[in-house]
Amino acid sequence: MIAKLRGVGLVDDAGFSVHAGIISVLEAVALRDRLSGVSRSRAGARHLMKHPDAAAIAIDPRMLSLARDVLGATALPYRATLFDKSAASNWLVTWHQDTALPIRSRKDLEGWGPWSIKAGVNYAQAPAAALEQIVALRLHLDDSTVENGPLRVIADSHRKGVLTDADISSLAANESAVDCLVRIGGVIRMRPLIVHASSKATNGQPRRVLHIEYASSLLLVGNLELAIA
Repeated sequence: MIAKLRGVGLVDDAGFSVHAGIISVLEAVALRDRLSGVSRSRAGARHLMKHPDAAAIAIDPRMLSLARDVLGATALPYRATLFDKSAASNWLVTWHQDTALPIRSRKDLEGWGPWSIKAGVNYAQAPAAALEQIVALRLHLDDSTVENGPLRVIADSHRKGVLTDADISSLAANESAVDCLVRIGGVIRMRPLIVHASSKATNGQPRRVLHIEYASSLLLVGNLELAIA
């Protein structure tokens, strides 16, 4: 069963919340236009904290307030990714958790890994203790509707720690999910361990989202330091 959530905030005990009108429509359209020229893959563009407009919105007080409500006054952004779903680039994201973190220098520690390199940045699959220091803000640069492949989440699933693929499949088959629908300028706040997915769009309406991740500190458990990406 898929429930539908339209612009209603949920307590963060659920692992996610929806916040309408964090920036204005005019601001969102202007930001969308300024990001339109970034080099991208089929699904969008990664490592945008070096882009001045992405970096500026990441530290906007309205965004910082949402992150700091969860992580505390020290929260700061470290990674920004543009997701761009459209008729020309229509993709399915299966149920998963976000467990890979960009790390400044590789250090082989128990509970971390496997490691990989993406666009010159070290990444490691992280343990739950590190991921609990993270929250993501998904700033919508278009309306997110039932028809254009919205984010779907399983509430409270972030409490279960890092899950295996089999555990995620079983959870998705047996638990109700929520479609997170939000207008342009709104934000979905989510924990990386919440199990989530998105379907293909069924119409030609684009769905562009700037996904910004925040940490309570760049220094994580094990003295590993997050990379700015």
